[in-house]
Amino acid sequence: MEIYSYSKLSTFEQCPLKYKFRYIDKIIIPEKTIESLLGKIIHKALEWLYLEVKNGVIPSLDDVLLFYTKKWQEEDFSNGIIMNGNLTLSDYYNRGIQLLTNYYFKHKPFDDNTLDVEKEIIVSLDEFKNYLIRGFIDRLAYNLKTCEYEIHDYKTSNFLPSREKISNDKQLALYSFAIKKMFGENKGVLLVWHYLAHNLKISLKKTNDEIYKLKEETIDLIKKIKSTKNFSPCVSRFCNWCEYKKICPAFGGN
Repeated sequence: MEIYSYSKLSTFEQCPLKYKFRYIDKIIIPEKTIESLLGKIIHKALEWLYLEVKNGVIPSLDDVLLFYTKKWQEEDFSNGIIMNGNLTLSDYYNRGIQLLTNYYFKHKPFDDNTLDVEKEIIVSLDEFKNYLIRGFIDRLAYNLKTCEYEIHDYKTSNFLPSREKISNDKQLALYSFAIKKMFGENKGVLLVWHYLAHNLKISLKKTNDEIYKLKEETIDLIKKIKSTKNFSPCVSRFCNWCEYKKICPAFGGN
């Protein structure tokens, strides 16, 4: 039985041909942007930080930065692409130091009752398990004051979307559906985005009606994917960051 992730679904919406290259043809292109590698390492550092907190230890900032530096040194940047030609690898390393430092001082002592980090969720959108969604929550917390579950997501890019775009985000809304399935549909769930480059936290809630509507839309999207025969390219601004651009027929590829 096929399981869909938010990434898989959003890839199809962004470009059906990219979906075909990645998930049907399984073409793996090792090139990655330095921005994405930096984001991965920062996520690892924050995961480690909250695991230490769960174990009753609050790491110092130096501890966090040492962990980050260790992971940075272990990373293979040989196939990494720097999208901003004015920056060097050292610039990106220092950027990670600054993002983690800002986050550390803003959220210390990290006492928001974290339950889990990188929590895997697998949830069926229907009772027959024909439409399964799998994902990983960056951090799940339970607010003892508001009695709400909190789904935290870290964003490391410079891009700051509008409030409207954030409210239309499908990923965390789907995760909230999963949390309600796990802990009860009457439970409150707060969606929290941390835009680290702006040292900004944005929170919102979804009603049960909004979540139900998204569930039905997601089922329809999966049906569309399954019935698609012609995976045509969709040219957009995202093409500039697409690893398949060199082989895409829209840009002269075969």
